[in-house]
Amino acid sequence: MAEISAEKREELLSEEKEDKQRFRVLNGSARQYQKILGISIPIIGIVFILNVPLYFGVSFFNQQFLGLFLGLLLALMYIILPPFPKSTRKGIPWYDLVFSLLSLFSGLYIFICYPDLISSIGLITPFRVIMGIIVLFLIIEGTRRTSGWILVAVVLFFILYFKFGYLVPGILEIQKTSWSRMVIQLFLGADSIYGVALRTAAIIVFGFILFAQVMFGTGGAKFLFGLAEAVMGRYRGGPAKAGILASAFFGMLSGSAVANVAATGTLTIPMMKEIGYKPYFAAAVSAVASTGGVITPPIMGAAAFIISEFLGVPYAEVLFVAIVPAALYYLSLFMQVDLRASKDGLKGMPPEQVPSLVQVLKEGWFFLIPIAVLVYVIFILYLNPESAALYSLVSLLLIGLLKKDIRTKLKDFFTFFENTSRSMLEVSIICGAAGLVIGVITYSGLGLTLSRVLTELAGNNLLLLTIMTAVASIILGMGMPATAAYLLLALLVAPALIDIGVNPLIAHLFIFYFGCFSFITPPVCLAAYAAASIAGADLMRTAIQGMKLAIPAFIVPFIFIFNPAVALQGTALEILRELFFAVIAVLAISIALEGFLKRGKSIVVRILFAIISVCLFLPLPPGISFVAVFAFVVLVVIEYIPIGKPMETVEK
Repeated sequence: MAEISAEKREELLSEEKEDKQRFRVLNGSARQYQKILGISIPIIGIVFILNVPLYFGVSFFNQQFLGLFLGLLLALMYIILPPFPKSTRKGIPWYDLVFSLLSLFSGLYIFICYPDLISSIGLITPFRVIMGIIVLFLIIEGTRRTSGWILVAVVLFFILYFKFGYLVPGILEIQKTSWSRMVIQLFLGADSIYGVALRTAAIIVFGFILFAQVMFGTGGAKFLFGLAEAVMGRYRGGPAKAGILASAFFGMLSGSAVANVAATGTLTIPMMKEIGYKPYFAAAVSAVASTGGVITPPIMGAAAFIISEFLGVPYAEVLFVAIVPAALYYLSLFMQVDLRASKDGLKGMPPEQVPSLVQVLKEGWFFLIPIAVLVYVIFILYLNPESAALYSLVSLLLIGLLKKDIRTKLKDFFTFFENTSRSMLEVSIICGAAGLVIGVITYSGLGLTLSRVLTELAGNNLLLLTIMTAVASIILGMGMPATAAYLLLALLVAPALIDIGVNPLIAHLFIFYFGCFSFITPPVCLAAYAAASIAGADLMRTAIQGMKLAIPAFIVPFIFIFNPAVALQGTALEILRELFFAVIAVLAISIALEGFLKRGKSIVVRILFAIISVCLFLPLPPGISFVAVFAFVVLVVIEYIPIGKPMETVEK
């Protein structure tokens, strides 16, 4: 493949083309209205994170800020996102303008009137009920436009259950409530729309999305991709390995698997195809690698921040527990890609296309400073994640004052604000919709009831309960975004895992992983579909190959459920022992899946490697695990012993 110029690379890494395809193109006064909304949202977010009003002796309820933040986002969404994929992208229909103005009014209404509303929340008035119905409609329709019908159906199901659950016989029966009372509770309740889910999106996720937008917009994307190419490009299957590394870099900052595919796959998939990978395999590698970025510290996905908020634990603790599982995820993917390259006789990138590591670092080493600041502030200073994001952003801006090329790009800073607002649309509206579900579960008592039912069905058997949880996660993941799937599972299933004795953080991390795997779980696997469209590959074949590549990743959550030492929970000796077993298990299952190490494997040998892997995955006595490791070593040694023919002949 011809070498890609720096200008072309930046163009490919930009999401501008995608935005133009998805969003309306506005002009004149409509464009000015869009710009005001797009710039106002980040400004308000920064003001709230820094708690600026307090410096002037003024304080606000969190719900006042959240109401204004969501109102502005909904107002922006209705003017730039058409109701249907085939709708015109030019001009704003009258109904969307009305919806936008109603969204803006609702945000101002909550911001101005919430102190009076909360002090008399039991008072039901026609105006409050009408406003509640309007806000519920705006959120549900916004959810349909950003996330599709499946999440809308889930939200409507829970709302209808809240109203008619008193008719359900047995343990799931709830107390009867009126329409007006239900609307008021869902609209104004502290555990509903303007609760923890939206707060996490509006404060923490916002801070990291703003940081990522500025980082990528000033050249950080080009640097990270060049770094991945320089480190991995020269080895066999180099473009695939560079793509995996680049996806990890991008994903840990962007937190979006689909955006990750768009940013990295556009470059890596053609290169993988060029050296000999099949299109569907190249697309699957990109999709699985991009999804892994969402579970990779130090940023991870939106749900990781919600774990911290739900459990009231420092975000650094969440990241600490997630380090090894993320490493095992990428180890399995690297192993399978390497084995496939060896099996197919694939080489690395041509030497003239591999950038010099020294040159890459010389040109962009300063982009490592904001990431180092981020890690230092979270793990050493133990500050909250939103503050860490702003500290990293400030360090990047200070670098910009010293570097002319970055300083030039920072002149259009408000463009970063608008891009941040667009990137916030889906996750914020999803969190608003999830707030409705949280409200129903909280006010109806469904969460405790369902947790008890699940525990009884599993018969207090941890393995059965985790399998049920994983299946439920996969089913939800077939049509719901990862954050929405996690939130639902955190409320309905996580309590059952905790009641049966699982560490709360481990339990939430377990369902978080399976929620993230929705991006590569057929039939609705958005990351796989995005990668397949770039590769020109068959969608379902790409999805199935992605599932195959991710099989070890699906097993990793079970490892740290039964062996918390893999999540760095336990004594030093236990951690080292279980990490050793986990690494051998991942290597064994990768060999079994690819059917190749030094030469092709028979079905019997592949089954033996799979059995070894299972023995190391399951919580068996250490003696059995050491026997499995010994068997693994024997099989690998035999692989390198020529049988009946000289080594050269065997290799041929």
